[in-house]
Amino acid sequence: MIDARAIIDPGAVLADDVSIGPYSVIGAGVEIGPGCVIGPHVVIKGPTRIGRNNRIYQFASIGDDPQDKKYRGEPTRLEIGDDNTIREYCTLNRGTVQDEGVTRIGSRNWIMAYVHIAHDCVLGSDIVMANNASLAGHVHIDDHAILGGFAMVHQFCKIGAYAFLQFAAGVNRDVPPFVVASGIPAKPAGLNTEGLRRHGFDAERVGALKRAYKLLYRSGLRLEQAREQIAALSMECPDVARFSHFLESNPRSIIR
Repeated sequence: MIDARAIIDPGAVLADDVSIGPYSVIGAGVEIGPGCVIGPHVVIKGPTRIGRNNRIYQFASIGDDPQDKKYRGEPTRLEIGDDNTIREYCTLNRGTVQDEGVTRIGSRNWIMAYVHIAHDCVLGSDIVMANNASLAGHVHIDDHAILGGFAMVHQFCKIGAYAFLQFAAGVNRDVPPFVVASGIPAKPAGLNTEGLRRHGFDAERVGALKRAYKLLYRSGLRLEQAREQIAALSMECPDVARFSHFLESNPRSIIR
């Protein structure tokens, strides 16, 4: 399962059934779980822990040093969950001590070619990042979000669950859950209704989220007023409660 032309450091820990293609380099401090398939010419540097059944395609760079001038060689790490697909030429960096020292990737994410995930980013699960989408440092992305091709996210921004960043969106503020973001700088472009339907949201749930969206973006209310009314509406719908919690818990500004 391991090609004779691959270079495996003695300090790497690999499950028995891991497959590694020719000319890949697996460094010390790397842990790769069962069922993983590592293509040719992949470089994985530790400390990096990779879970079960991940597929990493050729020429990806996984777990290398953070691209941060403050980095001084501290032992930070990268953690990747299960069942992720990481396509060609992706770059995933480890964390920095200025944050928690770890970059985290959840499970079942679909990460397409040329994606960059910078230091200290935290991704949930079931996320899609299309070709050339890029995250600066310290970005957080919640479950089921979709980033279109060439979408760019500024450092420290947060993208809520089920949000959708359209092609080449330039995000420099937080994007609430369920919201479509478009343009540079990104502006709200509606509720992600098609994505919600694809994930099984019925008309009642979508309708409740539409009311919350209108309160936030189309009512003319100041942000604090909209937050109060959405909080009241959240008593009737768990999805709106998720929307409300995002607005209440994030101190940063949102796209408006």
